[in-house]
Amino acid sequence: MPKRIFFLSALTIFGLWTATQPAFAQALVPHVVQLDANKLELQGIGLIQEATQLAQFQQPELALARARLATQMAPKVPETWAVLGGLYLQLNQTDKGVVALKHAQTLDPRNANISFALGTAYFQQKKYGEAIASIQAGLKIKPDVPGALFDLGNAYLMQRQTSEAIASYEKAASQDKQYWPAINNIGLIKYESGDVDEAVRRWQAAAAIDPKAAEPRLAAAIGLYRKGERDKALALGEAAIRLDSRYSDLKFLKDNLWGEKLLADTQKFFAVPRIQATIVQAQAERPRQPGGTE
Repeated sequence: MPKRIFFLSALTIFGLWTATQPAFAQALVPHVVQLDANKLELQGIGLIQEATQLAQFQQPELALARARLATQMAPKVPETWAVLGGLYLQLNQTDKGVVALKHAQTLDPRNANISFALGTAYFQQKKYGEAIASIQAGLKIKPDVPGALFDLGNAYLMQRQTSEAIASYEKAASQDKQYWPAINNIGLIKYESGDVDEAVRRWQAAAAIDPKAAEPRLAAAIGLYRKGERDKALALGEAAIRLDSRYSDLKFLKDNLWGEKLLADTQKFFAVPRIQATIVQAQAERPRQPGGTE
């Protein structure tokens, strides 16, 4: 509009405006294409499906671009906003993730998965009370979700509500007998409370479920080492580190909710020359992801 006003003013000023000019002026008005809202929405849904596939193939940046466009083409479809929010979380843009997920929730307030995703986002923001409330809201709609119960247990754990955390982990494990992370995290709580025997028992049970699970094996090794079962502990610890060398990083362990007592004993365990050598070798052999990142 401003450009057209300037053009007409210039014609008037220079005396070039005549009675025949309106026909020419009309030609300046662009033809507006009428867009089909239904077609746009379908295209937006197609884009969000592409975004989901790209995310599965570890291409979140490409997925994010499509998801953003999808929310513009299909703004009333809650899935577009939910996927966009999930991608923001994957890229550690948590604040944007919360905004997108909240918008998805306004469009579909009875969607439990959106509540669970919001709980994850609040957990990343260290807003554990809000995480608990959001996950609980989702569980009222969809109560039998082991992953959500596990996340709820984690939020309780960060709030130092250990009894509630154990209850949530137990429920997750009862619903899915193969869900070893819940059993593992009960061991974390037991260790911090001083019940080393029970902690080791839980970790051994978790390790028995999944032969490739490094975390419960390493944790059990720490517990056995503390109990004086040195040879067994060292062998188990070496096996765990070879399975996944990320667990030789104390920060990684802390991020996985290992408590202060367990971390202190882990540091001592890692100082053993035999374990130090295993860590160096395992980290040197760690496969690298495309792009040179670990």
